[in-house]
Amino acid sequence: MTSELTEVRTSKDEFMASDHNSPLTPEQQRTFSSLAYYDEMPDLWFELEIDKFDTHEVLQMQTSTGSVAPYKRWGKIQFIVGGEPAELTLYRNPDGGTFFLPFVDATSGTETYGSGRYVEVELLSDGKIVVDFNYAYNPYCAYNDRWSSPLTPFENRLKVPLQAGEKSFKSESTT
Repeated sequence: MTSELTEVRTSKDEFMASDHNSPLTPEQQRTFSSLAYYDEMPDLWFELEIDKFDTHEVLQMQTSTGSVAPYKRWGKIQFIVGGEPAELTLYRNPDGGTFFLPFVDATSGTETYGSGRYVEVELLSDGKIVVDFNYAYNPYCAYNDRWSSPLTPFENRLKVPLQAGEKSFKSESTT
């Protein structure tokens, strides 16, 4: 039986390999076979309360190309990883759109992309959120430095390892 996570990963690999909107260069696409992923870790799925901030200050996040991207500091989430407490700040598009959750963890720079990864957040009808780190992914700048991606703010740097989601990208191309 194929899990939803396996299907998502297969679809992403197909997109990366052949889609003209892929962040990979044509040279990288010619030799691309698959991204590297951690095995699924059910204990890195969380349903969490958001400790909303009283005011939603707009933060100008630095990007990989030196520009800035505005995000509202929305609130904090807290969870336990391997018996250790962890806390991240949740950001939101200034226009009230989607949530944004970038993070750096103890695997960053060794097993995973050094500037951090992102994970999508699902808002539930009761105001809680679902965060599944098995779906953590690299920003496009991890594949090709022509892409501009927000860099993880200092407040979202964890000391614990989150061994879930995508690992570092290793280009198979010799160019």
